[in-house]
Amino acid sequence: MSVSAAGASGKPKAPTVRNSLTGLDYILFTISVLSWSASWYALKMQVGVVPVQVSLFWRYALAAVIMMVWAYFARAPMRYSLSVHAKFLAMGALMFCINFALFYHASAYLASGLLSVVFSLAAIFNIIIAVVFMGLKPGSNVIIGASLGFFGIGLMFWPIVAQQVFDTSALLGLGLCIVGTLCFCFGNLISASLQKSKIPVVSASAWGMSYGAAISAALALAQNNPFIIEWSASYLISLLFLSIVSSVIAFAAYLTLLGRIGSDRAGYATVLFPVIALLISTIMEDYHMSWLAGAGLALVLLGNVFVLGMARKK
Repeated sequence: MSVSAAGASGKPKAPTVRNSLTGLDYILFTISVLSWSASWYALKMQVGVVPVQVSLFWRYALAAVIMMVWAYFARAPMRYSLSVHAKFLAMGALMFCINFALFYHASAYLASGLLSVVFSLAAIFNIIIAVVFMGLKPGSNVIIGASLGFFGIGLMFWPIVAQQVFDTSALLGLGLCIVGTLCFCFGNLISASLQKSKIPVVSASAWGMSYGAAISAALALAQNNPFIIEWSASYLISLLFLSIVSSVIAFAAYLTLLGRIGSDRAGYATVLFPVIALLISTIMEDYHMSWLAGAGLALVLLGNVFVLGMARKK
């Protein structure tokens, strides 16, 4: 970034000039958006023969090993106190276990693109949680953004609910997605507190994924679920994609992008991936978007822009 600082003469600082995005920035941004957009369809391919908790165990056990190797070569510290490990455990339970378990179950009732739309409300939920639990006063743009987002979700799901007198499956799927997104947001709070304590994101993620995989294994054992793998191309490809691409490569690309262009511009990935995810659903799952659902999607995206706009002004 090019910044003209105030000199000894006491002249005011010139406005900060932000560098234009480079080719590498666009590549990293594209990797992040496409990886997370496709992850929802890959997640839906996991539902079937293998129990949900077992699929989650395989996914994050593999991702945790890769993250541990990454942390080793990055020379990131991995030894921490029990109190810090308690936070790692809570983050792993919320972000890498319960969150995705609920979305796995919801995928049985909803098109994968709709899962991503609900998850995109995480930016809005994060602000609401900060207001309720941290006493922060929301700006007018946050109130407008949240209102647009929730109204948009209502419009998107209304055609599905209206297909029958009372479509409980669609409502159940929506409810599971909302609770899963809230779990992810509370996990974000823990992650933020760890970063404030100067704990590297790579270290926290490696331990969080390890604990998430361990919790999934414990739940699978408690439910007497067999630790099996479906030896089909669709399951194995989706498992590798979710573990390597969605959980490691996309994470690395997004973190690198974050450091290069800032959280405000990088954050627009969360605005774009629902659009790509719905396009994938249209092609792969024969999802048909009505004009009402299209208007709802526009409102959800606009709501996210309002909320992310606040971060840009800070």
